[in-house]
Amino acid sequence: MDLRQLQYFVAVYEAGTISAAARACAVAQPSLSKALQQLEDELQVQLFSRQSRGVTPTEDGERLYGHAGRMLSQMQSLKASFRHSVTRVQFRLGLIRALGVERMSQLLRDFTAGVDGLELHLVEPDDEADARIISPRALRAGEQFLPIWHDRFVLALPAGHPLALKSEVLLADMQGEALIKRTPCEAWSTLYPELIRQGIQPDIRADIHTIEYALGLVSAGVGCALVPDLESLRERQDVVLRPISELTLERTIGMAYPRSHGDSAPLRWLQQVCRQTVAQDVG
Repeated sequence: MDLRQLQYFVAVYEAGTISAAARACAVAQPSLSKALQQLEDELQVQLFSRQSRGVTPTEDGERLYGHAGRMLSQMQSLKASFRHSVTRVQFRLGLIRALGVERMSQLLRDFTAGVDGLELHLVEPDDEADARIISPRALRAGEQFLPIWHDRFVLALPAGHPLALKSEVLLADMQGEALIKRTPCEAWSTLYPELIRQGIQPDIRADIHTIEYALGLVSAGVGCALVPDLESLRERQDVVLRPISELTLERTIGMAYPRSHGDSAPLRWLQQVCRQTVAQDVG
């Protein structure tokens, strides 16, 4: 296995056809097909299902895509470390709150490692930016949206809370229950009006902007809070996560960028990092 084969594999995965990938890599189509076949023979798997109008990645192809992107990113970073003069490239990325520190940090690491001389500026989601990590409801006219994560919201309870004994929480269980309000939060904007409509009055103890502070108050026993069902939160011992029945609380998070900025090299790499993130989550 070599980097050339992985580059061709990634090109085919993203282009969807052998011919389009060959054009993108500036290589003859037979040479690309041969390299791809050698990669499949070495791994002893089929990476794509060949169809009349293109190719579709198999389960093994989906799994390899995430690994291949990371290896190519690391190689680019290694090459960049030996270059003495690098042109600085400024990139402004808008971020909404409550994205999840671990997964967002990984995405940013992969992004910065793949662009030589990148000077990344993280800004508020409403500020002028080259791209934004947002939910679809915050899209602006003329923006393209690339989904990355789909989150389901659950109720975070202090360890030992009586509701933690239940497999799921009913809306009626929140009558008089101490809750930590977190704004802005799409799930809260759905849950709270429904509670009021049903005559259920929770006891609002605090209004917090970030997941981290909300979880801190939950851990301290101040109240319960709505949080996305992230793997990192499920591993915590100081809080218990329980789904809320009778109500679907979900959100989609993705990258938004102006269609007119599609030719930017950093933006193209960020798009690839986002697609790799999706592939890894699916795998």
